[in-house]
Amino acid sequence: MPISGGPYLAGAFLCEKALLEGDGVNSFIRVVDRWTVSGPSEQMPPTSIQATLVIMFKSGIHRGPGTLLVQPVSPSDQNMLPLSLSLLFEGDEDRGLTLVVPMAFPVNEPGVHWFVVSIDGQAFTSIPLRVIYHRVAPMMPPSPSNLGLPPPR
Repeated sequence: MPISGGPYLAGAFLCEKALLEGDGVNSFIRVVDRWTVSGPSEQMPPTSIQATLVIMFKSGIHRGPGTLLVQPVSPSDQNMLPLSLSLLFEGDEDRGLTLVVPMAFPVNEPGVHWFVVSIDGQAFTSIPLRVIYHRVAPMMPPSPSNLGLPPPR
């Protein structure tokens, strides 16, 4: 079947770690689409999520430079600081690019955050990341009553 277009999206996701093995093959560890943040307050505190963004393209017949834009969008539909990278597609139609970007992603609210992936203004996909806020009760300092001991005399 002749290839008539491109570039083609081969994969786009978030993971905890990416490895480049000795034979040149990538390994992606713990692919995630949900992240739990814990805290003692009613409202979720601002948090930085440590994750690795992976985006893979195959060239098809597309050749030449381009600009990749990853636009994060918050659950309240606010555009966040985008990531912009220069790309160069070259070689055979089955060759391409694998972008591995470790990041500290700031979140201020629970809900689904979207990462809209485009090249030169053409959207290819959106990657979801659901942030869940789990409120935990603050720990009480030890006292004789909560340790099951009789009160002091």
